[in-house]
Amino acid sequence: MNKVYASAAEAVADIPNGATLMAGGFGLCGIPENLIAALVAQGTSGLTVVSNNAGVDDFGLGLLLRTRQIRKMISSYVGENKTFERQFLDGSLEVELCPQGTLAERVRAGGAGIPAFFTPTGVGTLVAEGKEVREIDGRQYVMERALTADFSLVKAWKGDRHGNLIYRATARNFNPVMATAGRVTIAEVEELVEPGELDPDLVHTPGVYVQRVVVGESYVKRIERRVTREA
Repeated sequence: MNKVYASAAEAVADIPNGATLMAGGFGLCGIPENLIAALVAQGTSGLTVVSNNAGVDDFGLGLLLRTRQIRKMISSYVGENKTFERQFLDGSLEVELCPQGTLAERVRAGGAGIPAFFTPTGVGTLVAEGKEVREIDGRQYVMERALTADFSLVKAWKGDRHGNLIYRATARNFNPVMATAGRVTIAEVEELVEPGELDPDLVHTPGVYVQRVVVGESYVKRIERRVTREA
């Protein structure tokens, strides 16, 4: 039951070209930065990445964009990355934009084995183009398909050797749902503890969803956009 890998490089070594990945995080908070860096070093390409954000130019998923290892992004908010913008405009990056709540529910549904659901979000807009729209109780709903991935990369505060995970505060964000929706879930943790040390009532992701655990070597507490005003 020991799911711990020696390094991030070892944990992602079998991710092939063309794989579909989910990457937890919101902005630069709670992102699996060590696993992303290992993928950059490995050179895996042609990736489809599901993530709320696309990082910034020099950090997070922005590093994979800079080396053109991502073929397609399925995201909600991508406004902080000039590399993303350039690649989208020159046609080298395929983009599927999705309302944030819908994206979260598509991932949750994928992890729960629900193939699709209906939501009023996006009815009458570009979001609904090419999708089934159905009237239910006098209101229009658009059908959204669930999302799953070959690999989910998540970041946790604490984890044990069985893969049980605890996230800290807002760093929880997309990580719990993405941990359930990957065929193989790889979790990097800030602190590794022995089985039995985590309070079961505090575990956010049970180890049954996690196949690999790696301890992050270092973390940079980045702020996506710093906004200040004069005192």
